[in-house]
Amino acid sequence: MVHGRYRNRLQTRPVRHTDGRHAAGTAVRSRAEPASPAFPGCTPVHLPRAELEHFERRLEYWEAATETAWVCEPVTAYHERPSRLLPQLAVLIAKVRGSRIECYGSMDLLLRDEHGEPQFIMQADESLYLHPDRAKLPAAAMVVGEDDFPDVVLEVDHTTDARRGKLSLYESWGFPEVWVDVPDALSPNRPRGLRPGMTIHLLEDGRYRVADESHAFSGWTAVEIHAALNEPAPSERTSAVLERVGGTLGAREGTGPDDDPLLRSQRRAGFERGRAQMVRQILLSRGIEVSEEFPAGAAGALATASEAALLSAALTCTDQEGFLAALAHR
Repeated sequence: MVHGRYRNRLQTRPVRHTDGRHAAGTAVRSRAEPASPAFPGCTPVHLPRAELEHFERRLEYWEAATETAWVCEPVTAYHERPSRLLPQLAVLIAKVRGSRIECYGSMDLLLRDEHGEPQFIMQADESLYLHPDRAKLPAAAMVVGEDDFPDVVLEVDHTTDARRGKLSLYESWGFPEVWVDVPDALSPNRPRGLRPGMTIHLLEDGRYRVADESHAFSGWTAVEIHAALNEPAPSERTSAVLERVGGTLGAREGTGPDDDPLLRSQRRAGFERGRAQMVRQILLSRGIEVSEEFPAGAAGALATASEAALLSAALTCTDQEGFLAALAHR
């Protein structure tokens, strides 16, 4: 939603990067909008620049020349669910990769004119930064020429058609990767010619080409992304895909699940439970009584002891206490 963030927009001026970092403005071909952009499913309303700060409704696009905003309301669950699912999927990929991904939702994407004043404003349905630790991240809005582009932006065309307006704007501004998903859930107001599915647009030489898989999320195909955003509940197939994509990204960057604090803790706990179960089975098979609390007080030793030490203690002890003592003095 659009709240008091516009005050920052009007006060902030563009800055130029001098350190060679890829800045959001470097790929912009023109400050002018593409000819006759269209926003099916949206309603144009007059919105003076002075009222931007107080505008409470959600918008698709705003232009300074006519002070017109295109708004798409009401927003339904059919539209919102896929865009809200993407951050959840990205977090799971990030955990397997071992480094975080920032999700900025439907933040404002702002292009200024030559005087530094807002010229055009868009809102994506979701914006993702895969490497937030080394990106110039937005503050109140993502300002073209000041902040780095999101690695991926998502548009959900439930009753809209990004091809008619927003896609050409993303292209002219230089956004590197745009996903357009048409949900499986049908709407009587869906524009003609739209069929359920995901389309990935990759920027090459200033123009978008349709790709079968994401560049940012290497190996994640359009078919797999659409399935993940539209299935009623997370499937085992999607989980396997997320693990594969996260593993691919981690291998490329030298990170993995053990670099994520939560997964590291979970993997350690699982490792300790597995070892405790192995020892319990050995002791029981030898007729040694094992308490329900086992291995209380010795979980750390079970995790750090070598397998040879565990087996030796489990095969030579005469009771549970003897095993714990042997393990403590290994």
